[in-house]
Amino acid sequence: MILEKIKSNPIKIILFIIVLLVFTSSGFENLSNMKKNKIGLVEIDFPIMSSRDVVDDLNYFKNRNDINAIVVRVDSPGGSVAASQEIYHKIKGIADNFKPVYISMGNVAASGGYYLSLGADTIIANLGTTTGSIGVIMGYPIIDDLMNDIGIEYNTVKSGSFKDSGSSFRKSTIEDQKYFENLVKDLHSQFVDVIVKERNIKIELVEKLANGKVYSGKQALDYNLIDLIGTLDDAFMIANNSIGNAKDPIIILPPQEKGGIFDIIFNNINSGTNTLINMTYPKPLYKMMF
Repeated sequence: MILEKIKSNPIKIILFIIVLLVFTSSGFENLSNMKKNKIGLVEIDFPIMSSRDVVDDLNYFKNRNDINAIVVRVDSPGGSVAASQEIYHKIKGIADNFKPVYISMGNVAASGGYYLSLGADTIIANLGTTTGSIGVIMGYPIIDDLMNDIGIEYNTVKSGSFKDSGSSFRKSTIEDQKYFENLVKDLHSQFVDVIVKERNIKIELVEKLANGKVYSGKQALDYNLIDLIGTLDDAFMIANNSIGNAKDPIIILPPQEKGGIFDIIFNNINSGTNTLINMTYPKPLYKMMF
């Protein structure tokens, strides 16, 4: 009955054909997409001072059953020791127990940026990527002379001799220096141990490489610090081929939180405040410093 009414009206026939074509093409497109692999993309393009957002993105893709693999694009000079370690452990946990994870190194993937990459199945870098910078750095300003010049005294009451070590308001003692050196050495050893474990390199060689120097992607490949030379597109292709599908994959980005103008202003103020605070006390970093 419906078809008879459509046949009697040429305009309805044309509209019917258009609707049919739209739904048919949409259906074929959806069917084609169903056959393609889906690869999640996590981008780390900032100094690593917190792990929360990156871990959230990784968990998002870990929990999606339709995501076949994850590519992590690293373009970072590193940052906080603990944050770098947390991201490394999250990547390793996903790679070992859920789905393959591939690292694609951009311009810079140094120090903490390299540390977190060690948890992945495969590390891919460009020939000119700056990586390495294996080591720990710690610094803080001393402004006691400036305080004296402007006539301001700073009094400290403490429960132990090392409680104010690293204070900007007094000069460091020999004991302070030894205290921080031991801390830095311990964190450095943790970095070295992870490289030995994940890259299967003898500790003697890692200790030679772990002097703070940066390496090009080509040098890193020669030293077995990475697996392959390639671009971000190569990383997608390698991930896709390892899953077993010749079709171009669908790249999925994690959901982004939408914030208003006040959120942006507050976040910028908060970020600037945290930066100033971090500059005033000693904080060990897995970070490239140039």
